[in-house]
Amino acid sequence: MTRIILHGANGYMGRVVEEQAAQDEGVAIVAGIDIADDGTHGFPIFTDMDACMEDADVVVDFSVAKAVDGLLAFCEKRSLPVVLCTTGLSEEQLESVRALSAKVAVLRSANMSLGVNALLSMVKKAAEVFAPAGFDMEIVERHHNRKLDAPSGTALALADAMNDALGQEYSYVYDRSGRRQARDAKEIGISAVRGGNIVGQHEVIFAGTDEVVTFSHQATSRAVFGKGALAAAKFLTGKPAGMYDMLDVVG
Repeated sequence: MTRIILHGANGYMGRVVEEQAAQDEGVAIVAGIDIADDGTHGFPIFTDMDACMEDADVVVDFSVAKAVDGLLAFCEKRSLPVVLCTTGLSEEQLESVRALSAKVAVLRSANMSLGVNALLSMVKKAAEVFAPAGFDMEIVERHHNRKLDAPSGTALALADAMNDALGQEYSYVYDRSGRRQARDAKEIGISAVRGGNIVGQHEVIFAGTDEVVTFSHQATSRAVFGKGALAAAKFLTGKPAGMYDMLDVVG
C-alpha cells in the first residue's frame, strides 16, 4: 500500500486524484495540504505544511507554481519522494527541483498520461526525419479557460523532445503578432488556445512542400492524469534519489 500526501488537495486535479485513489486498492491518501480545510475530504487537511506529520511514502503535487518552493523544502526535510505535476515553474524553481533530486526521488512530468508520453517519443523520431527535409514544425495546444500558464508544460516538453533530437539548434517562437518577417527555418512555433472546458489537446504539425504531417493527442477526461499520477506514486515508492519521468513508469 502506497501512502500519499496530496499537495493541492482542494484543487480540481486534487479532487480527481482523490476520486481515483478511492478506486485503487494499492494506494491510500493519508493527508492533504492546501490553503484551507473545507471539511469535504476523507483525510485530514493541513493548512500549515510543517504541521503535517503523517507517515507517508510519497507526495503527489497538483498545486500552483508559487506553492512549490515550500513543497520542495518540506520534501527535503521529511526525505519524502515527490510526484511533481505542477507546471509553469521558473528556472530557479527547476534548479531547486534538480537539487532536491540529489537527495530524494523526484518524478516530474509535464503530462501524466500514457498517450502524451508515447507522443513525445514519436515526435522526437519524426523530427529527425522531417526537419532535415525542410519541414517547418509547429505546436498548437488548447486548454480550458482556467489554465494559468501558457504555453502548456506539455507543449514545451514536445518542443524540447524535438529540439533534443536536432541538437538544440532550434529556437521557440510564441507570438508572431509583432513580427513582420518570414518564418525562420530554425524555429518551432508554439501557439496556445484557452477556452471553455477543454481538458487538453496538443497538435504537432510538420509542414513541408506539398504535404503536411500531424500528430495529435486529446484528453477527454482529467481522470487520465489522476490515474497517471497514482501510477507514478506507486512507481516512485522506495526508489533511490534521482530524477524520474513518466517514461520510466510506462517503459
